[in-house]
Amino acid sequence: MQTTESLDDFYRHKFNRQPDTLPANTGQVNVFRLEDCLAPTAAPIPYSRRDFYKITLIRGRNHYHYADKSIEIDGPTLVFFNPHVPYTWQAVSGDTTGFFCIFREAFFSGRFNAGLTDLPLFQPGGKPAYPLDTRQEAYVSTLFEKMLDEINSDYVLKYDLLQNYVSELIHYALKQRPSNALYQHPDARSRLTAVFVELLERQFPIESPARRLTLRSAGDFAQQLAVHVNHLNRCVRETTGKTTTDHIADRLAGEARALLRHTDWNIAEIGYSLGFDEPAHFNYFFKKHTGLAPSTFRHV
Repeated sequence: MQTTESLDDFYRHKFNRQPDTLPANTGQVNVFRLEDCLAPTAAPIPYSRRDFYKITLIRGRNHYHYADKSIEIDGPTLVFFNPHVPYTWQAVSGDTTGFFCIFREAFFSGRFNAGLTDLPLFQPGGKPAYPLDTRQEAYVSTLFEKMLDEINSDYVLKYDLLQNYVSELIHYALKQRPSNALYQHPDARSRLTAVFVELLERQFPIESPARRLTLRSAGDFAQQLAVHVNHLNRCVRETTGKTTTDHIADRLAGEARALLRHTDWNIAEIGYSLGFDEPAHFNYFFKKHTGLAPSTFRHV
C-alpha cells in the first residue's frame, strides 16, 4: 500500500506544480474538471489514503476500490472520500467526465454541528456513493460549475461562496438519509458502541508490514475504553446484533482482503501486521471468514 498522499503530492503528480488558485489559509480548497486531470498515459492511481477530503461527480462506468469494498459505478454518481479510508478508482469505459473538489477539514471549521468525520458520508463504514438521476445530475453539475467560476474569479469573498457550495453538496447527499441518523445516539449503549467502532476503525488502514495492530480482542478494547468486557459485549450486541468479536473479525478480514488485493506484501507479512504470530493462524482465520485461502484469494 502506498503511503498517504498529501495535497503537495497530488498537485505534483497532476500538474508538476502548485496551481495558481491554491489558497494558503482556507483549508486549501480547489475545484477541477475530471477530464482535465485524465491523460491516456497517466500512471494508475495508487490505492492509498489522502490527507484531504474529496467530493467527485463522476459520469461513465467506473470501479472504485474503497477500504475493503469494490463499488461499480455506472452513470452519474456523487462520491465522497475522507482522509481515513484508502481508495483508488479505474475507468471501465472511455467516456469518464465530471468534476471534483478537494479540501482540508480546516475549510469547514465551525460549519457543522459535528465534525466532518461524524457525518455518515465521511465515516469509514458510511455510504460514499450516491447515484444521481437526470434532474439531480443537472443540479449537482450546476453547483460544480459555480464553484469553478468562483475559484477562478477575483472576488474577494469567493472562499465564503465556495464553502457554501461545498456545504450544499454535502447536505444534498445527507438529505437522502433520515435526519435522526445525524449527530446523536439515543442511549449510553449506542454511544459506547459508536466509540468502540471508531476505535476499531482508527487502526486502519495498515500502511506498513512493520506496523502491527495492538487492539485485537474484546478485552483489549474494553481495557482501552475503561469498561468491563461483559458490559462492552452486551452493549455492542444489543445495539448492532453482532458480538464485539464478530465486528473485530469482520474488520480484520476486510483489511486482509484489501492488503492481499492492493499490496505486494507476502502473506506472512500481512498476517503479522494483523496480529497473527504464525502464518498458519492467519491462513486458518482468513479461510474461515472468506472461504478461500489467502494465496487463492490473491489470484482470483
